[in-house]
Amino acid sequence: MGEEHAVNSPPFVVTDGKTVEECQELIRRSLKNPVVKFLKEHLEKAGCAFGDNFIKAVRCDNSSGGNFARGVGIRVCSNHMRTQDDVNQIVIHELIHAYDECRAANMNWKNCAHHACSEIRAGHLSGDCHFKRELLRGFMKIKGHEQDCVRRRVMKSVIANPHCSEAAAKDAMEAVWDVCYNDTQPFDRAP
Repeated sequence: MGEEHAVNSPPFVVTDGKTVEECQELIRRSLKNPVVKFLKEHLEKAGCAFGDNFIKAVRCDNSSGGNFARGVGIRVCSNHMRTQDDVNQIVIHELIHAYDECRAANMNWKNCAHHACSEIRAGHLSGDCHFKRELLRGFMKIKGHEQDCVRRRVMKSVIANPHCSEAAAKDAMEAVWDVCYNDTQPFDRAP
């Protein structure tokens, strides 16, 4: 992945989102969220401190809620955000990608397996697939919903990578699933 390729969050469609200024204020508030603070602290411990513009609100033309790009940072799509929780969720998800980038000596976002692993971790550890969120998305499965959700969202993200076909994305996800799903760093266990 170069600066030209960003790791996008799965599609996030909101028609009545925030302005860039409103979203920037929500980002400022998200920096006080305990999970965001925890991830920021662990990024710094891993040698990857970030400055004031590392997380920035922007208007997006795509349906992604946000993205992380090496050398750029995290971009939160203001026009797809409605609530503080929306912003917190995107920031946490993208901070996990930033953490993976920081701790891996050879992270290559063009490699479908590397990308899938980080998406598995971000989906599992960020709360993207919490039961309540899944119900709000219209997914009503009671048992096994979290892993199904993570798989569905990993596929959407990795397929969006121009270097990964649908078949390559599925093969990569299956190949790294157990190792990456069980890797909860920097958390002791999945939050």
